[in-house]
Amino acid sequence: MQIPLTSVQDAGVAIRTMRKRAGIRIDDFALTAGVSKQFMTDLENGKSTVQMGMVLSLLQRLNLRASLDLPDSAMDSFRSEFRKVDNRRAKKVASKIHVTNAPLKGRCGTGESFND
Repeated sequence: MQIPLTSVQDAGVAIRTMRKRAGIRIDDFALTAGVSKQFMTDLENGKSTVQMGMVLSLLQRLNLRASLDLPDSAMDSFRSEFRKVDNRRAKKVASKIHVTNAPLKGRCGTGESFND
């Protein structure tokens, strides 16, 4: 059955329902999911400030799907915006890799590489 996802409470109650149906204690699920018991408690009680990325991750772990219903007329714009964000993230990751792989310079002002 599909339920509308309009709040953190909707997601939290769905997660609690599936967790309880599986017979999993909240602390055990939190440990397995890599989140704190407090986060799980906040989520299951509908606290509006929980992190969205963590909520989506937990939904996936429980094999629950959330979707957004955009009008067909918005799909071209959505794809365009998605590509822009994707490209920005890829550039950011690439720049971090470049910085990470750069030779380390000495801190004493000699300019010598630690790799020499």
